[in-house]
Amino acid sequence: MSESTIRWEQDADGVITLTLDDPASSANTMNDAYVRSMGETIDRLEREKESVRGVVLTSAKKTFFAGGNLGSLIQATPETRDQVLAQVTLVKRQLRRLETLGVPVAAAINGAALGGGLEIALATHHRVVLDDPKVKLGFPEVTLGLLPGGGGVVRSVRLLGLTTALLELLLQGRQVRPEKALELGLVHELASADELLAKAKQWVLANPDAAQPWDTKGYKVPGGTPSTPSLASSLPAFPANLTKQLKGAPYPAPYAILSAAVESLQVDVDTAFTVEGRYFVDLVVGQVSTNMIQALWFDLNRINGGGSRPAVEETSRASKVGVLGAGMMGAGIAHAFAKVGVDVVLKDVSAEAAGKGKAHVANVVGKQVSRGRMSQGKADAFLARITPTGDAADLAGCDVIVEAVFEDTALKHRVLAEAEAHAARGALLASNTSTLPITSLAEGVQRQADVVGMHFFSPVDKMPLVELIVGERTSDTALARAYDAVRQIGKTPIVVSDSRGFFTSRVFGTLVMEGAALLAEGLAPMSVERAALQAGFPAGPLTLLDEVTLTLPLKIRDEAAKAGAADDHPGVAVLRTMVEHGRTGKSSGQGFFDWQPEKRVWPGLTELFPSSDAVPFRDAQERLLFAMAVETARCLEEQVLRTVEDANIGSIMGIGFPPLYGGVLQYVDQYAGGVAGFVARADELADRYGERFRPPAILLERAVPAGSLRAAAAV
Repeated sequence: MSESTIRWEQDADGVITLTLDDPASSANTMNDAYVRSMGETIDRLEREKESVRGVVLTSAKKTFFAGGNLGSLIQATPETRDQVLAQVTLVKRQLRRLETLGVPVAAAINGAALGGGLEIALATHHRVVLDDPKVKLGFPEVTLGLLPGGGGVVRSVRLLGLTTALLELLLQGRQVRPEKALELGLVHELASADELLAKAKQWVLANPDAAQPWDTKGYKVPGGTPSTPSLASSLPAFPANLTKQLKGAPYPAPYAILSAAVESLQVDVDTAFTVEGRYFVDLVVGQVSTNMIQALWFDLNRINGGGSRPAVEETSRASKVGVLGAGMMGAGIAHAFAKVGVDVVLKDVSAEAAGKGKAHVANVVGKQVSRGRMSQGKADAFLARITPTGDAADLAGCDVIVEAVFEDTALKHRVLAEAEAHAARGALLASNTSTLPITSLAEGVQRQADVVGMHFFSPVDKMPLVELIVGERTSDTALARAYDAVRQIGKTPIVVSDSRGFFTSRVFGTLVMEGAALLAEGLAPMSVERAALQAGFPAGPLTLLDEVTLTLPLKIRDEAAKAGAADDHPGVAVLRTMVEHGRTGKSSGQGFFDWQPEKRVWPGLTELFPSSDAVPFRDAQERLLFAMAVETARCLEEQVLRTVEDANIGSIMGIGFPPLYGGVLQYVDQYAGGVAGFVARADELADRYGERFRPPAILLERAVPAGSLRAAAAV
């Protein structure tokens, strides 16, 4: 078996150790080489079964097995459906032959087993996993628009029961650590690195008649099958609960998972694999999985791998960080750096004010301790890394400064200049501004080449994105250092050029203002919200406006007007009317919604903005999507955006663009009829609702057969 991805070793006891080790890759995946190698290995096991007392599967990589071959899956089309079905059927057939070989088979899981990796492990009779909190097991396929197609649905529902498998593993793509996997019954034993193989071999030798539970006569699935009265009575609620969980968004994978899980329990296990395979292939050849794989795997990996980082060879690491401003944002930034072991000086106008910021961090860390996710000792060490102060002299030795004070240019000039004077020589000077041009903020310091925008999103501990903004004088070295700092804290950096609102704030503004405009045109408040939710947005635009406060967009508009950059968006009048009526948002308890004692639409809205049927629901949905897409295309045309990948990941991770479309520019490329179809629809919307929907030149240029924004950016 030359060039095999599986190494075969037989010990004196007759136990075969199969080591997954793809020589052409740093991780094992279900590529063609694996399929060929597994086929050859199973053939040999069947030939030599009389001399085999058992089999142990393990890996030579840091991870056990990384999963499916996404590079192949993303190329699938409806025309290649039969080939995809044949391939996945072959993979399942191989694993089925392994679990019915007639000898005990164990898995020694030495690292992460996600997706296809867990499917391989579930095809063994006994699973021993490395007792390390860094190890994760699960089925993340749903987050890429897929379902586990190598037997993962069939085996997990039979092993854990329908409800547990759906809620704990399949529907949310949850990844569990070894202790939780043991608690669920997903694995059987935990072991140290030294014990792992030994325990697996010991079990194999002690259980010569091992078989899968579903192949054992009389086995009953936990919780029963759909014909079991107690489960049958609860089944009708599953689709409704799923729709509620998804808020009506058109994600096909969760519904396919639910259908495959329920249907697979009504037939024998081999027929169940066929059912699962058909649902899997439906998803693979569909547009949603293509979009999600492109964005959340390929685009994301390109960015995190340094795709937008300048070609500065030396990689830097922050050793001491100064955070200016100890409000919610500053405290969150301090938390992010302290979490990865970096010492942080948290400065505010006084030690007392800075102490309140540290107290916020202590509260977040305390919740982790109370939930058993962190020991008290680690929490104490975590908090000891944060030094609150009101004295700028304490910034001495800081090699990275992150300013997070109020959005006021003069204030930012003052605190950055003060930090520059006290921090380490050559320290990176970053501003967390969300709207103010970095070029103008750099004018407040001596070393303007070291100034970069570092825009975090709230809440910092949960939001994975950071928008890096390049000013006119920002050096490549400064940008590279900022990029490295963001990766150091485990977040994803996108890079944009300097302009008012940059990319994320500018495009987010089009979403919420369009929601306000829809309200003014007669769409009922909850219809505005449902239009967004059913298009795939995580929240409605009126809710989002209340969250950010209605005065903030108005302030941004007024500042833009002073700079001669404001437009006459119809949503502005709605916000001004609301503010005039004292409705400023959630922080005051009253905006579009009354927030106390619970959230409900303010009754006065219908008086200010009477409802009508002037705007069709589909138009409302597409207006929200198109407003963001057209503005993003303008950002690309103006070179505010540098890459399509930055646009797609920034829109999904930063401003809530629906992942099912693969990001805001992928939405344009995949629209019915491609870019040409998008342009035609944008012109329709512009003719009916306003010139803000009129497609810019970059879209017109790409509105040709096979044209795409991704191809345009590459050129």
